[in-house]
Amino acid sequence: MGPMRFAVAAAAAAVTLLAAACAMAPPDPDEGVRRALAPTGALRVGLISVPVHALRDPYSGELRGVSHDLGRALAARLGVPFEPIVYPNPAAYVAAGQAGQWDIGSLGVTSARESVFDFVQPHLEVDHGYLVSAGSRIEAVGDVDRPGVRVALVEGSASDLAIARDLKRATVLRGRDLSTLIDLVVMGDADVIAAQKTNLYNIAPRVPGARVLDGRPGTEQQALALPKGRGAAGLAWLRGFVEDAKRRGLVQRAVDRVGLRGVAVPP
Repeated sequence: MGPMRFAVAAAAAAVTLLAAACAMAPPDPDEGVRRALAPTGALRVGLISVPVHALRDPYSGELRGVSHDLGRALAARLGVPFEPIVYPNPAAYVAAGQAGQWDIGSLGVTSARESVFDFVQPHLEVDHGYLVSAGSRIEAVGDVDRPGVRVALVEGSASDLAIARDLKRATVLRGRDLSTLIDLVVMGDADVIAAQKTNLYNIAPRVPGARVLDGRPGTEQQALALPKGRGAAGLAWLRGFVEDAKRRGLVQRAVDRVGLRGVAVPP
């Protein structure tokens, strides 16, 4: 192939790729989509203070996290103000979503939650894990489900819904948030914290000599969710937005920005 024919072929290929990318991108949102996703005129994004959602920088006060960054990008795409709302624990967060107090949330997908929220396709796969304190005889994931082992979980979290049902011999304890679980372990009232692995890596410095065990007792699919009844058009447009965000690397950049471990972006 001569230089001229090669250049023409390369240009044609570039145009084809650009056209394909444009075709895959979600269309500009119309007023119906905006009303479905941001009925108050601003996009109210529900968050929890965990790395997958949003953590506040202690110096700048800036929020960083995958759910936060996705919500901010979504608001920009819709052309509406971005309004992040941070809740203290999963139970309060889910209750607020059921009451329509936020427009977009990010939740571990479970059958119970699918009865009250409409989910799009997952944007993250999150490992569950176990944290043990210094001196613990528990060395592996398989050592946890044994008589006399006390496992602490955040009540109402996806980890609670997924892990507790598989623990047949260990004793399950529940607290309202991760800080409560840390207190249980530090005071000697619990032996293990079970949670998303990325949460465990984040809280490990607060538990003297803590170890996050290798391996995982399970995973969860994290996906954007809408309160039920917002309409099919908004949900369909949101699916296109999420697919575009994954393809363009927006989700992976958000993961890298907060330094998450124990997560992966599904293909």
